[in-house]
Amino acid sequence: MRRLGAGMVAQARSGGSQIRLTRRGRVVVTMFAAGMLLLAFWLTAGPGARAGDGDGGPAPSRLQTVVVEPGETLWDIASRHNPESDPRRTVDRIIDLNGLSSPVVQPGQQLRLPSR
Repeated sequence: MRRLGAGMVAQARSGGSQIRLTRRGRVVVTMFAAGMLLLAFWLTAGPGARAGDGDGGPAPSRLQTVVVEPGETLWDIASRHNPESDPRRTVDRIIDLNGLSSPVVQPGQQLRLPSR
């Protein structure tokens, strides 16, 4: 019996040789396969797979900002900013983008608006 690297043992059999994996060898092969799958997924998933990209939207310099006027609501701002879209979705995006804990806004508050 001859020892091979990474936990593999080779045994000579009549009619040829066969490689048998030890427990350590199976762990190494499994970890290698999992790593290759994760690498392939990361490379093919596109820019959204990278941490910190959010929704893959524009760079922060391209974001629009608005100052909340007295009596104005997020629904008003969302409807005016993106009239062809569902205001509920735009309100949710404004809340997420600005890290708001609720949809209540105050006059004079500055909000970043999502790209259209």
